[in-house]
Amino acid sequence: MRTVLGEILPLAVVVTVSPINIVAAILLLFSKRPLLNASCYLGGFVVGVAGVLAGLCALAGAVHLDADSQRSRGTYVVLILLGIALLVVAVHKFRSRPGQGEASPRPAWMEGIAGFGPWKSLGVGLTVGAANPKNIAVAVASAITISTAGLTAGQVGVVVAVYTVLASLGVATPIVTVLVLGDRSDAVLTGWQAWLDHHNTAMMAVIYLVFGVILLGRGIAGV
Repeated sequence: MRTVLGEILPLAVVVTVSPINIVAAILLLFSKRPLLNASCYLGGFVVGVAGVLAGLCALAGAVHLDADSQRSRGTYVVLILLGIALLVVAVHKFRSRPGQGEASPRPAWMEGIAGFGPWKSLGVGLTVGAANPKNIAVAVASAITISTAGLTAGQVGVVVAVYTVLASLGVATPIVTVLVLGDRSDAVLTGWQAWLDHHNTAMMAVIYLVFGVILLGRGIAGV
């Protein structure tokens, strides 16, 4: 199990450093009910991330995906193709990064996020955690790693839990900052938000590049 945990660690990091996930949490911390809204967002995000990975692991178990099966080899080919696609996206993201002093555009769903209530924050967190294409791609790679390791159901549960905690650290960090610093956190969060807004596209280019290389390596090793 320790080997599997080591292999999914970089995959979980890909999710936790995603700028959009973190910026959403920061914006909610400037809403009318900051800690409640941000905590609901975090809760939804955790459920979304864990649910997708657990579901994919269950699906892999149902089709008897193991290291020596033909299905597994076909899946590794998919990982190779996905890795190549992500490298192409990384190049595109890097070339389209904003100039000096400009901010990267935010997704449309972020409009008016400062006015969200607890339930809407929860729903957004669940959607971001479960339906983000990058998160799903990472979960697919993680599920393949977990399902081909011959772990027991209990061990799979532990690995899914560890992955979820690691993947959620980025969203949790602004909330912890508010709890620790109180009113002094405003300046810190504003600085983080400005930096992430400006470097979002460049960071995503690096994330896609790293993740693409990881998937290529996993796919080539599996085939």
